[in-house]
Amino acid sequence: MLNRLQESDIKLLRVFYAVASCNGFTAAEPVLRMQRPNISAAIKKLEERLDLVLCHRGRGGFQMTKEGEVVFQETKRIFNAFDNFVFNLKSLHDDYSGHITLVLMAGLPLSMHLAVSKAVKSTMKKFDDIHVNIQTRLYNEVEHVALSGECHLVVSTYDMVKPESVTFHPIGITTDGRLYCSPTHPLAKYRDTAALPENIKIEDYPAIGISGLSSANYIDNESRLAIQTFSDSFDAAMSAIMTGEYIGLLPDYMAKEQGAALGLVPIANGSLYNFSHDLFVMNGKNTRLNPVLRHCIKELTYFIAESQK
Repeated sequence: MLNRLQESDIKLLRVFYAVASCNGFTAAEPVLRMQRPNISAAIKKLEERLDLVLCHRGRGGFQMTKEGEVVFQETKRIFNAFDNFVFNLKSLHDDYSGHITLVLMAGLPLSMHLAVSKAVKSTMKKFDDIHVNIQTRLYNEVEHVALSGECHLVVSTYDMVKPESVTFHPIGITTDGRLYCSPTHPLAKYRDTAALPENIKIEDYPAIGISGLSSANYIDNESRLAIQTFSDSFDAAMSAIMTGEYIGLLPDYMAKEQGAALGLVPIANGSLYNFSHDLFVMNGKNTRLNPVLRHCIKELTYFIAESQK
């Protein structure tokens, strides 16, 4: 079992990171500039060092084990932090080259993803030695990745008390949402009513919550949603809602873009548990905002705001 990380281990982890990112040995060959037998030997050596089976390979194709997934996520975190360290170090010498890691909250609408692409393109055009790595993270992870130094910038909504250790750059738009159910749910028949009948209590119907979302979202006047379970993203919550077993909060853009074809129903004409969350570009206070990052923040703010007009 590994007790101390050596330089040779870092090289083996980079091989594994590339293989896992490419979802296979063959796809990783041009990335690593290594032949498959050498890649296989490196993975085997790493597994021996860690005393873990990281992946299965064979006729069934490449598949990571649960342990491999953990190692992959930790490796991603380490390499992101290292790239950020190098980038920040270079900027002290006015050398604006290297990699920027930009994290997007999972479930943002397609229009915002296109806007982010335009902002990244603009930044890379102005600073031609910059490469931008775009990742998505679950809603309950965005604050952590901003604080930990795993990334430079985060684009996400945020509705909790803002920590002093994170800087929030408002984009100037909000994401609105409300309470939804599936077309097979008993409350679906109240789609067009202004309010629920007095004998119908929302607390009697199991609801799904979102990990990391403020509990204030689940309270509407004197009623409170009966949260039975939690999901780690709005996407997963929508899937649970569509089973007909739960009601839950969803952003309107998701219901419009993805839920329309599924028949998602806004309960009581969309009058219940309305929420409005501000969208931000975020960075940890320890992130040095050099001209590259400042330009990227400016472009993200502009293009995302324009995409919602």
